[in-house]
Amino acid sequence: MDKATAFRDLHHRSIPLVLPNAWDFTSAAVLAAEGFPAIGTTSLGVAAAAGVADGTGVTGAQTLALARRLSRLAVPVTVDIEGGFSDEPGEVAEFVAELDALGIAGVNIEDGRADAALADPEQQATLIAAIKERTPAVFVNARVDTHWLGIDPESTLERADRYARAGADGLFVPGLTEPDAIRRVVESVQLPVNILYSVGGPTVAELAALGVRRISTGSLLYRAALAAAVDVADAVRAGRPVAAGIPSYRDIQESSLS
Repeated sequence: MDKATAFRDLHHRSIPLVLPNAWDFTSAAVLAAEGFPAIGTTSLGVAAAAGVADGTGVTGAQTLALARRLSRLAVPVTVDIEGGFSDEPGEVAEFVAELDALGIAGVNIEDGRADAALADPEQQATLIAAIKERTPAVFVNARVDTHWLGIDPESTLERADRYARAGADGLFVPGLTEPDAIRRVVESVQLPVNILYSVGGPTVAELAALGVRRISTGSLLYRAALAAAVDVADAVRAGRPVAAGIPSYRDIQESSLS
């Protein structure tokens, strides 16, 4: 089975796909080795590693370079392309075609914009349609940022419907944590629904019971890794014991060469 088909099938199982989001090759490789059946990328991790702000549409080259490295993995990979790195449908479709040529199984495209505004839904639907026309096998996860940005949440289902009719394969509504609201989206949308895991929010089991088919970690793992790095550095400086369970130098070497 090719990766694109395998990735699509992961959205139609009896249990939801828990999708960890990596920020470089080794973070993806160790997650795949841990048994996660697919890996996503986090645009925050990619942008922060480049020293720029997330969601500003300037990390197309870095995103493509990371995708090229991640294509070596045995598991399917889906790439966060922010808003597509262009407002021109042909350019967005061409970017996704480059990812497709590498063997990338899916993309996540958001309708939030750098100025903390929402894209015109008709224009966003045009971008999605252009991607699907050019690369029909790529799983397009259409992200609706109404709840994430706190802007016009009443338009969530209307936007979801537009994106579904444009050919989207899945719907992602980050920032949605209230169970009844999640259930309404799931019941109203004829696509697999993706929810961003929230610390203190519904558990994986609770999201599964609500009908959610995909649960992303977003930037959580990247932020946790930064926190762990600071904790270890502080422990060394203060003479405290360093936490056990840190991968060895050899472990990372082997993961990076896989």
